[in-house]
Amino acid sequence: MWNTDPPLSTGRASSETRDAPTAAQAMRRRAEDMALERLAQLPPRLQALSPEEMRQLMHELSVHQIELEMQNDELRRAQQEIEDSRARYFDLYDLAPVGYLTVSADGLILEANLCAASLLGVPRSALVKRSLSRLIVKAQQDSYYQCRQRLMETGQTQICELQMLHSEGTELWVNLVVTAAQETDGATILRVVLNDISERKLLDQSLQETNVKLESALFLADKANLAKSEFLSSMSHELRSPLNAVLGFAQLIETGTPAPTPGQQASLEQILRGGWYLLTLINEILDLSLIESGKLSLSMEPVSLSEEFCDCQAMIDPLAEKAGIRVSFAPFDNPCFVHADRTRLKQVMVNLLSNAIKYNRAGGSVEVTCSTPTAGRIRISVIDSGPGLSENKLAQLFQPFNRLGQESGPQEDTGIGLVVCKRLVEMMGGDIGVQSRVGIGSEFWFELNLAAPPQTAATGEASALAQAAVQDGAEVRTLLYIEDNPANMELIERLIERRSDLRLLKAGNGSSGIALARMHLPQVILMDINLPGINGFQALKTLREDPATQHIPVLALSANAMPHDIQAGLAAGFLRYLTKPIKIDELMQAFDVALEAAKVPK
Repeated sequence: MWNTDPPLSTGRASSETRDAPTAAQAMRRRAEDMALERLAQLPPRLQALSPEEMRQLMHELSVHQIELEMQNDELRRAQQEIEDSRARYFDLYDLAPVGYLTVSADGLILEANLCAASLLGVPRSALVKRSLSRLIVKAQQDSYYQCRQRLMETGQTQICELQMLHSEGTELWVNLVVTAAQETDGATILRVVLNDISERKLLDQSLQETNVKLESALFLADKANLAKSEFLSSMSHELRSPLNAVLGFAQLIETGTPAPTPGQQASLEQILRGGWYLLTLINEILDLSLIESGKLSLSMEPVSLSEEFCDCQAMIDPLAEKAGIRVSFAPFDNPCFVHADRTRLKQVMVNLLSNAIKYNRAGGSVEVTCSTPTAGRIRISVIDSGPGLSENKLAQLFQPFNRLGQESGPQEDTGIGLVVCKRLVEMMGGDIGVQSRVGIGSEFWFELNLAAPPQTAATGEASALAQAAVQDGAEVRTLLYIEDNPANMELIERLIERRSDLRLLKAGNGSSGIALARMHLPQVILMDINLPGINGFQALKTLREDPATQHIPVLALSANAMPHDIQAGLAAGFLRYLTKPIKIDELMQAFDVALEAAKVPK
């Protein structure tokens, strides 16, 4: 039977706590009272349990107590893990490298981490219950409100960039990432992530300012290039006009009757050499200017190397013979074509060959060879037996106006040719280089892409006509020359005196030239471009619109020698566009072509 007597300690405990019981004693008393109540409520059958049954019951109670203790231990471990996890979360939250804010639906800050507080220069406690919009620069608040509105309408994360206020009164740029969440009570809160992007914004601003400066610099550079091009074009015209007279009359005297005396011939050679050198300098400066401004256009096509070698050999042989230099070209067993501009390829070849001859030793040699360093490429090498170049001089090659210490030497050179060659080769998709050994010689080489042979070989009708010779007793035909420069007019007049098949009509401006053309119907018209009143293009247009004169071939002779000038002239309808200073053979061939064209019925 259960012993319902109160424990002995009860009376003692009561006497001990009678005056001032502690909290623990009061708890003990309540527990003893509850135990007595439970004993009184036990069913009667429990009081009749046998000792064996009592032991069994005590065993089950003991096991149950152990289970409860184990469950309590498990609960304590789980609680500790939760506390640890919570502590780690708050560590991550507080120490995160970005600012975190929890904002209520009405815009008040509920929570903030250390980074957010540091970012804004405000203690964390001072941020709580503060309106987030008050921390945003007034001019940027609309961006924040629009971001919140989009978030509420779409439920999707919103991102915006705006300026916020620091406690010190400064402004900083931040990137806001805003999301919405639901509290357990159903209230909507905003979770805001702040990233300081002030440095990036400063960099962006600096970059924009730099871009503005670059655009301004590019504009000024383009303007300067345009001014330079106009200056060079004008300079070319102004230099070519007097050069035309100098070289033209010098050629007349040199080929005139009676022949010049030896002293006169030596003087003429000096005049012609200086004049042609000055013309070469003008041409190379113009070429370099066009290349550097990106305005030089190339006509890329399959070009036969064997034909180019033949042309170059014909052009370079007189110089080589005069200098006593032996020049040899590698033969081609099979046709070989490269992808290049025919004229510019010849310009590169002639320049390299001229240098190899001029800067060679007495009785030396120049050899032109070909090799295939890689598939689809061919290397053309110009190898001389000259004094060679030191490492220091090799490093100075391809620099404008650098003659490598030869300024006082006997050879005339502009110091621009190699620079132009390099630019031209690169524009044609090739490479150029040099190898040299002092006392042995130099090898200048350039590589180009191989090309398939063209389908048809063009035979220029104009080339055949240009070879036509003036026959004795041929029909005398009329040439009208329209020119305002008296020296140029006299030069052409002296040249026409040598042509028994031509008589000359002269006009000093475009209007009088048109009137003479309508009156005399000449077989050929030779016309300057820069004329007083109406220019050559306008005069040509008037002649073409008149049925009486539209069939007459018109040749242009102008000091405007830029490539775009020549292209514009040919496009306008001039049969040929000749540039000053004139070359007598070239002019005579143009006359022959024009006279032949005049025979064709219209």
